[in-house]
Order: sequence, then structure tokens, then C-alpha cells
Amino acid sequence: MYSMDRRNQSRPQGRSGGYRQRSKPYSSHSGAGRSRSNSGSQSRGRSGGGRNQSRRGPSKQQIDINRFINRAEPVAETKPYEPHHTFSDFALDSRLKTNIASKGYVDPTPIQDQIIEHVLGGKDVVGIANTGTGKTAAFLLPLIDKVLNNPKERVLVITPTRELAQQIEQELASFTKGLRVFATSCVGGAPIGRQISRLKRHNHFVIGTPGRLKDLVERRVLGLNGFSTLVLDEADRMLDMGFIDDMKQIMAGMPTKRHTLFFSATMSREITALIGTFLNDPVTVSVKTGDTSKQVDQDVVRTRGADKLEVLHDLLNQSEFERVLVFGETKRGVEKLSTLLSKRGIRAEAIHGNKSQSQRERALKKFKDGHVRVLVATDVAARGLDISNVSHVINYDTPQTYDDYVHRIGRTGRAGKTGKALTFVG
Repeated sequence: MYSMDRRNQSRPQGRSGGYRQRSKPYSSHSGAGRSRSNSGSQSRGRSGGGRNQSRRGPSKQQIDINRFINRAEPVAETKPYEPHHTFSDFALDSRLKTNIASKGYVDPTPIQDQIIEHVLGGKDVVGIANTGTGKTAAFLLPLIDKVLNNPKERVLVITPTRELAQQIEQELASFTKGLRVFATSCVGGAPIGRQISRLKRHNHFVIGTPGRLKDLVERRVLGLNGFSTLVLDEADRMLDMGFIDDMKQIMAGMPTKRHTLFFSATMSREITALIGTFLNDPVTVSVKTGDTSKQVDQDVVRTRGADKLEVLHDLLNQSEFERVLVFGETKRGVEKLSTLLSKRGIRAEAIHGNKSQSQRERALKKFKDGHVRVLVATDVAARGLDISNVSHVINYDTPQTYDDYVHRIGRTGRAGKTGKALTFVG
């Protein structure tokens, strides 16, 4: 239970709180029953992945608030994974191994440890993993090796959001320094003319969002026949965002004989159907450890009719809220909240589907570099983004589905650190 008394602020104590703000108009509550089961995602329209439509599902999923409450396990109590390989063990090009070592990588994460050999062997793969498990390197490293062995090889990577596409491109660049492996990203919100120009060059990797890729195919500037390898990253999120038809159309345009890698955090009926249709005898690797990270302390903040902005402002004024990701439901609401926080002297930026790609990149960079302390975002920032040292995730608006909640709070409690997630409830 949080008691809120603005006149007596103090640092959190005990389980996951003790935030003292103001006396009793709002409070945070903890300690109720816990549930680990996963609810199915509700289909919703596209947002932030290349289209500007925002067609959400018919209604918000009713989520038991007790599912927003869970104590983090101390890091010392979590048994470390013991990999079967080091990166030097894998049959990768020696030049690539040099670049891997220069990044300080020695031991692979579980998803990397268990998948890389299968990809190197040319097997179709299904990877089921929590967010933040290192799956990007799990598919990039063996595919870079594939390109180094055959420079004519072309790889198409499909992701749900612009930010994730850009992050994959950046990680690819860090692994391929000096190797003459070329890549380009094709996402909505960025000038399509520039992307068309880049596609005229030879790119080993094309990374894009489904809507923009489909547009480029229809303009006949992106030919799918030349791609013999396909990566579907965050496939469940692409389904949630309404990209299923675009995904099917793109896959149908590719060669039947291809190498397909499929990654998802959940395994729904729709996901299973996609796997059965488009993958050939895949190896399934699951390193999913639970619905939510064991290193995220989760609790609710009961507003009890108080002004939510005042509640948020009081929390953000506490010193422990060092780097905070605040999630809102709508683009307009997120933009307004960011502006109001800035007027109150809290350095904040907003990121949502109506922002141009350059605006989103600038906002993310300011947040990553510490120039702003608060990033207010819609669910475009809920998956894939790797932002170091996010101390808190605050669900200012409750998520549409429990899956969305899981991915939102996955932005904290990363790299062996404990994070905190707070969800506003009435």
C-alpha cells in the first residue's frame, strides 16, 4: 500500500513503494492475489508502422488489476543461464567474430545460444522469447555470416514499428564494420523517395515495416523474388496492429523455397496458423520465462478521483524517478501530456504514430542521451526498443491488452537490473 502525502515525501520503502505524496486522495495498492496466465491479444489497427490509420479493436480488454501487481525477484536469487557455447565456438566468419569480440560479447544469451546453430544450418526457426532477450543478434549474426559466404544473398526483415526497424539496422551496422555488408530500412513516416533511391543499390538486408514494404512492392521498386531469406520479428505485434494481410501478401510474393525465421513473444492460434502456412519443418526454440519480467517490481497507483496529471507530477518530482517511460493510449493524449509536463518544468518528449520519423528519432535520442528525463509514448515504444537504465515505466492509461502491458513494462528491468512499473487505476 502506498500512502500518498505530498507534504512528507520520501524514497520508496519495502516491497515496491512507499511513495508519499498527498494525504489520501490517491494511493497505490499492492499485495492482492497474483496471476501469471496470459490473456490473448485483441486485434487492433495499425499505428506507427508505416500507416496512419488507428483502427483499434472494438473494446479494451478487461484486465484484473491484480495482474499489475507483482514483486520483483532479487537478481541474486535468479539462477544464471549457463550457455553451451561462447561466440567464438560458433562457425562464424572470423572477421565477424572480430567485430563481435570488439563489442565485448563473450557468452550468448539463451535465445542466441540455442538458435544461432540452427540458422547457420539453414533450418527454419521459430523463436519464442520475452522482450529484451537478445533475439536481434540471434538472427543477425548467422545471417551476416550467410551474406559473407554468398554476397548475392538478400535478406528481408519485417518488423512492426519504425523504431525497431531502425534499431535492427543500427545493430547490423555495428556487427558489419569493414565487411562491406549493405542494408537499408524502409519505414513509414520517412521520405519514400529517398528509400526508393536506396533500393536501386544492392542491399544485402532490407529492413522494413509491412505497410511501407507493401507500398514499395506495389510501386514495383522492391522485387521480392530476389530475397531467399525472410525474418518476421515481433510477429504477434504485427498481427495486433492489423498487418496480417500485408504480411501474407509479402510472403506470398517471395520464393517458395526460402529460409524463414519467425520470432514472437506469444503463441496464439493466428501465430500457429502463420507458422504452419509459411515455414518448412521449423525448429522451435522457446526461452520465454513468464508473462512479465521477474526483475520488474509491479504495482498500481489508485488515483481515487484525483487529477491524474497531479499524481504523475508528484511521482516524477521524486529523485528515484530518474529515467521514466510514460505510456498513454492515444497520440493526441500523449502529445498533450508531454506538453503539460514540459510546462511544469519536467523535461519531457513525446513519441507516437503522428510524429515524422526524424521527430521520433530526435525524441528517442534525447531520452537515451539523458537530455530529457521523461518519454511519453503510445504503444509504438512498447516493443523492441532497447533503452538503457529506464528506472520506471508508468502506465498513465491502462493498456488495451495484457500482452501490451507485458511489453510496456519490458522496457525496464533489463540487463540484470531491477526496474519498477506503476499502473494508474481509478
